[in-house]
Amino acid sequence: MIHPTAHPFEGPHVPETRFGKWFLRTGTWELHVLERALADLDRLIPQRREHYDVVVDVGCGSGRSLKKLAARFRPRELVGVDIDAEMLRQAAGETAGLPARLVEASSSRLPVGDASADMLFCHQTFHHLVEQEAALAEFLRVLKPGGVLLFAESTRRYIHSWIIRALFRHPMDVQRSAPEYLHMIRRAGFVVPEGAVSYPYLWWSRGDLGVLERWFGVAPPPDREETLLNLVALKPVG
Repeated sequence: MIHPTAHPFEGPHVPETRFGKWFLRTGTWELHVLERALADLDRLIPQRREHYDVVVDVGCGSGRSLKKLAARFRPRELVGVDIDAEMLRQAAGETAGLPARLVEASSSRLPVGDASADMLFCHQTFHHLVEQEAALAEFLRVLKPGGVLLFAESTRRYIHSWIIRALFRHPMDVQRSAPEYLHMIRRAGFVVPEGAVSYPYLWWSRGDLGVLERWFGVAPPPDREETLLNLVALKPVG
C-alpha cells in the first residue's frame, strides 16, 4: 500500500517515480499512449464542433498533450493544470506559439471559474488522484452546460499489475474497474451518451505486453477484465 502525503498547498498527493517522470517525456508515451487516446476520444465526441474556445488539460504533466489539443480543438485559451512544479517547468517548453497558460494546482481544487470551460481533457490522470469524487465535482463545476469531458484512464487491473507496481507510484486503494469508473462519472452528474465509450486493449496495457498476440497469434479472451477505458461525458444542459 502506498500512502499519500500532503502536498504543500493542495491536499493529498502521491509523487511519481523518477522513472515515471522520464517515461512521460518519451516518444513511446507520446505515440502509443497519448496520441492513440486522443484519436479514440475525438471520434467518440457527439456533435463535434470545429473548435472549443476554452480547453483545460487536467494533469498535463510535461505538456506533450498541449500542442495536440491545440491542433485538434483550436482553443482560444488552453489551460494546463498539474500538481507537480517540476513537470510544469518542462511543460513551459511546449507552450511556444500556443494560447496556453500553466497552473500549479490539484485536480480536486481547480483555479478555474465556474462554467468557464468548453472541454476538459483528463488523460491517464485519474488513477493518480486520491480525492476522485472531489475532482469530478470540480470537472462538473468548471465545464459550461453541454461542455465535454474527455476521459482516458487505466483501470485497477492494469494499475495493480506487477510491472506498474514496480515502476510507478499510485494511491492503490482508490483504483477502480472500468464499470466502476463509468458508474462514478454518471453518479457525479455527467451524461455519457450511448456509443461514447471505448475499451481499447492496447499492447502496453497487457500483462504480457502483447507478446502472445503479436508473436504467436493468440487472440485476447473476449471475457477479459478491461485494462483501459476511454469515454466522452457531457455536462447536462439546464
